[in-house]
Amino acid sequence: MISTIAIDDEPLALELIESFCSRIDTIKLEKTFTKVNEAEKYMKRFPVDLLLLDINMPLLSGIEFYKKIEQNTMVIFTTAYSEYAIEGFNLNAIDYILKPYSFQRFEQAIKKATDYYDFLHQKSDTVIKFIYIKADYSLIKIALEDILYVEAFADYLKIYLPNKKAITARLTMKAMTEKLPTTKFVRVHRSFILPINKILSVRNKIITIEGKEIPIGASYEEELNKLIQK
Repeated sequence: MISTIAIDDEPLALELIESFCSRIDTIKLEKTFTKVNEAEKYMKRFPVDLLLLDINMPLLSGIEFYKKIEQNTMVIFTTAYSEYAIEGFNLNAIDYILKPYSFQRFEQAIKKATDYYDFLHQKSDTVIKFIYIKADYSLIKIALEDILYVEAFADYLKIYLPNKKAITARLTMKAMTEKLPTTKFVRVHRSFILPINKILSVRNKIITIEGKEIPIGASYEEELNKLIQK
């Protein structure tokens, strides 16, 4: 179970969180706090996996508090103010839920945290089946088998998926390459990464994949030929 604490200066908000957490069996709400200094003292003695953290609080905002803590703890921000979403996203928040929120919205955020927790704690010999990408002010889970191809544009890239809108992320091709298993993906051009099993044909330095023709970069041709021969 994911150990969790909730911090909010409104007692009624904490009561709602307690009620919602009691209905979800993947997390354990250890304690609730109305003051961030008390929460900080608790976390120094009892590290937790997840924070349910209000943003608009007196003395110290939830965002400033999260920047201050030294632990590598997941966070779901809860707030009535949407203008904090971008900053929350920049802090790698699992999710950002606006008050008042329903149990279904809360459960959705917890599901994201649970999936990411499992991803971080998977065994080294576990076969990687998905990755996480920061996009649209959230961490998005992407199944490797769904990726059609990745294309770079200046300082961002697009991940193309079947029957879905491409996911746009501010990420370098180098960083994306490091996220993907080399046994399943290959970079064929400075602007393209492809899943090996979706390559339909290679002809005249052009790869056909899912109806898309992709050029082979000169510096990547030798490595691709070795891969194809295998």
